[in-house]
Amino acid sequence: MEAAIERQQLNWWEHAATVTPRISLTPAQHFSARTLFDRNRALWGGFVISTGPLRIFFAGDTGYGRHFRDIHKRYGPVDLALLPIGAYEPRWFMKDIHMNPAEAVQAHLDLEARQSIGMHFGTFRLAQEGIADPVADLEREPLARQLLGKSFRTLDVGGSLRLGGPRLDNRRTAAVA
Repeated sequence: MEAAIERQQLNWWEHAATVTPRISLTPAQHFSARTLFDRNRALWGGFVISTGPLRIFFAGDTGYGRHFRDIHKRYGPVDLALLPIGAYEPRWFMKDIHMNPAEAVQAHLDLEARQSIGMHFGTFRLAQEGIADPVADLEREPLARQLLGKSFRTLDVGGSLRLGGPRLDNRRTAAVA
Protein backbone atom coordinates (compact mmCIF):
# COMPACT_ATOMS: atom_id res chain seq x y z
CA MET A 1 0.00 0.00 0.00
CA GLU A 2 1.34 3.44 -0.94
CA ALA A 3 1.92 5.99 1.77
CA ALA A 4 -0.46 8.93 1.60
CA ILE A 5 1.17 12.22 0.66
CA GLU A 6 -0.06 15.02 2.86
CA ARG A 7 -1.03 18.21 1.06
CA GLN A 8 0.57 21.30 2.52
CA GLN A 9 0.25 25.00 1.81
CA LEU A 10 3.49 26.92 2.07
CA ASN A 11 4.52 30.53 2.01
CA TRP A 12 7.81 31.58 0.48
CA TRP A 13 10.80 30.37 2.50
CA GLU A 14 8.76 27.71 4.34
CA HIS A 15 9.70 24.03 4.24
CA ALA A 16 7.41 21.05 3.70
CA ALA A 17 6.99 19.55 7.16
CA THR A 18 6.84 15.84 6.49
CA VAL A 19 8.99 15.39 3.43
CA THR A 20 12.49 14.01 3.05
CA PRO A 21 14.54 15.36 1.34
CA ARG A 22 13.83 18.87 2.60
CA ILE A 23 11.75 20.91 0.13
CA SER A 24 11.52 24.68 0.54
CA LEU A 25 9.24 27.04 -1.39
CA THR A 26 11.09 29.96 -2.96
CA PRO A 27 9.79 33.12 -4.65
CA ALA A 28 9.12 33.26 -8.38
CA GLN A 29 7.88 36.18 -10.45
CA HIS A 30 4.72 35.45 -12.44
CA PHE A 31 1.09 36.49 -12.46
CA SER A 32 -1.66 34.26 -11.07
CA ALA A 33 -5.41 34.09 -11.59
CA ARG A 34 -8.09 31.42 -11.57
CA THR A 35 -11.02 33.77 -12.10
CA LEU A 36 -11.56 37.37 -13.20
CA PHE A 37 -11.60 38.46 -9.56
CA ASP A 38 -8.51 36.87 -7.97
CA ARG A 39 -5.62 38.27 -10.02
CA ASN A 40 -2.25 37.91 -8.23
CA ARG A 41 -3.70 36.50 -5.02
CA ALA A 42 -1.76 33.23 -5.14
CA LEU A 43 1.97 32.78 -4.64
CA TRP A 44 4.02 31.59 -7.57
CA GLY A 45 7.05 29.65 -6.54
CA GLY A 46 10.03 27.46 -7.18
CA PHE A 47 11.67 24.92 -4.89
CA VAL A 48 15.01 24.23 -3.25
CA ILE A 49 15.44 20.53 -2.64
CA SER A 50 18.13 19.78 -0.05
CA THR A 51 19.44 16.29 0.54
CA GLY A 52 22.63 16.03 2.54
CA PRO A 53 25.07 18.54 1.08
CA LEU A 54 23.31 18.58 -2.32
CA ARG A 55 21.01 21.52 -3.21
CA ILE A 56 18.84 21.44 -6.32
CA PHE A 57 16.87 24.51 -7.34
CA PHE A 58 13.79 24.26 -9.57
CA ALA A 59 12.86 27.81 -10.61
CA GLY A 60 9.44 26.92 -11.95
CA ASP A 61 7.85 29.39 -14.36
CA THR A 62 9.34 32.80 -13.60
CA GLY A 63 10.62 36.07 -14.91
CA TYR A 64 14.04 37.32 -13.88
CA GLY A 65 14.28 39.33 -10.69
CA ARG A 66 15.99 40.02 -7.40
CA HIS A 67 14.55 36.79 -5.97
CA PHE A 68 17.47 34.81 -7.44
CA ARG A 69 19.94 36.79 -5.33
CA ASP A 70 17.63 36.38 -2.31
CA ILE A 71 17.54 32.60 -2.83
CA HIS A 72 21.34 32.53 -2.97
CA LYS A 73 21.56 34.60 0.21
CA ARG A 74 19.28 32.20 2.05
CA TYR A 75 20.52 28.85 0.70
CA GLY A 76 24.01 29.56 -0.62
CA PRO A 77 25.29 28.25 -3.95
CA VAL A 78 23.21 25.50 -5.55
CA ASP A 79 24.60 22.35 -7.13
CA LEU A 80 22.02 22.20 -9.90
CA ALA A 81 19.59 24.89 -11.08
CA LEU A 82 16.70 24.15 -13.45
CA LEU A 83 15.99 27.49 -15.12
CA PRO A 84 13.37 28.46 -17.73
CA ILE A 85 14.72 29.79 -21.03
CA GLY A 86 11.65 29.95 -23.30
CA ALA A 87 8.40 31.84 -24.03
CA TYR A 88 10.05 35.26 -23.80
CA GLU A 89 8.90 37.21 -26.89
CA PRO A 90 7.60 39.86 -27.15
CA ARG A 91 9.69 41.24 -24.29
CA TRP A 92 7.31 44.12 -23.54
CA PHE A 93 4.66 41.54 -22.62
CA MET A 94 6.67 38.55 -21.36
CA LYS A 95 9.55 40.22 -19.48
CA ASP A 96 7.91 40.10 -16.05
CA ILE A 97 6.80 36.46 -16.30
CA HIS A 98 9.35 34.59 -18.47
CA MET A 99 13.13 34.84 -18.63
CA ASN A 100 15.00 34.95 -21.90
CA PRO A 101 18.25 32.96 -22.22
CA ALA A 102 20.43 35.95 -21.23
CA GLU A 103 18.41 36.44 -18.03
CA ALA A 104 18.60 32.70 -17.30
CA VAL A 105 22.40 32.92 -17.52
CA GLN A 106 22.29 35.88 -15.10
CA ALA A 107 20.09 33.83 -12.73
CA HIS A 108 22.69 31.02 -12.97
CA LEU A 109 25.35 33.51 -11.89
CA ASP A 110 23.17 35.07 -9.15
CA LEU A 111 22.59 31.59 -7.69
CA GLU A 112 26.28 30.64 -8.06
CA ALA A 113 24.98 27.41 -9.57
CA ARG A 114 27.59 24.73 -10.18
CA GLN A 115 25.47 23.45 -13.08
CA SER A 116 22.28 24.71 -14.72
CA ILE A 117 19.87 23.11 -17.13
CA GLY A 118 17.61 25.22 -19.33
CA MET A 119 13.95 24.15 -19.32
CA HIS A 120 10.51 25.54 -20.24
CA PHE A 121 11.07 25.54 -24.01
CA GLY A 122 10.49 23.51 -27.14
CA THR A 123 7.31 21.60 -26.27
CA PHE A 124 4.99 23.83 -28.27
CA ARG A 125 5.09 27.42 -29.44
CA LEU A 126 3.85 29.45 -26.47
CA ALA A 127 5.20 32.87 -27.49
CA GLN A 128 6.44 34.72 -30.56
CA GLU A 129 9.99 33.33 -30.70
CA GLY A 130 10.53 30.24 -32.84
CA ILE A 131 10.41 26.85 -31.15
CA ALA A 132 14.19 26.36 -31.56
CA ASP A 133 15.12 29.97 -30.66
CA PRO A 134 15.63 29.50 -26.89
CA VAL A 135 18.44 26.96 -27.35
CA ALA A 136 19.97 28.88 -30.27
CA ASP A 137 19.81 32.16 -28.28
CA LEU A 138 21.38 30.47 -25.26
CA GLU A 139 24.21 29.09 -27.40
CA ARG A 140 24.81 32.57 -28.89
CA GLU A 141 24.69 34.33 -25.50
CA PRO A 142 28.18 35.83 -24.97
CA LEU A 143 27.96 35.55 -21.17
CA ALA A 144 27.13 31.83 -21.47
CA ARG A 145 30.25 31.32 -23.58
CA GLN A 146 32.34 33.04 -20.89
CA LEU A 147 31.25 30.65 -18.13
CA LEU A 148 34.05 28.18 -18.99
CA GLY A 149 34.44 26.89 -15.39
CA LYS A 150 30.65 26.66 -14.90
CA SER A 151 28.12 24.76 -16.93
CA PHE A 152 24.79 25.83 -18.40
CA ARG A 153 23.24 23.37 -20.83
CA THR A 154 20.03 22.05 -22.26
CA LEU A 155 19.21 18.38 -22.57
CA ASP A 156 17.88 16.74 -25.70
CA VAL A 157 14.34 15.42 -25.45
CA GLY A 158 14.57 12.32 -23.25
CA GLY A 159 18.10 13.25 -22.18
CA SER A 160 19.38 12.85 -18.65
CA LEU A 161 22.20 14.01 -16.42
CA ARG A 162 23.82 12.08 -13.60
CA LEU A 163 24.72 14.25 -10.62
CA GLY A 164 28.08 13.44 -9.11
CA GLY A 165 28.82 10.87 -11.80
CA PRO A 166 30.08 10.91 -15.35
CA ARG A 167 28.32 13.33 -17.67
CA LEU A 168 26.26 11.75 -20.38
CA ASP A 169 26.69 12.56 -24.07
CA ASN A 170 23.05 13.38 -24.90
CA ARG A 171 23.24 17.05 -24.01
CA ARG A 172 23.95 20.41 -25.61
CA THR A 173 26.31 22.73 -23.77
CA ALA A 174 26.18 26.51 -23.99
CA ALA A 175 29.43 27.13 -22.12
CA VAL A 176 31.63 26.50 -25.12
CA ALA A 177 34.35 28.93 -26.20
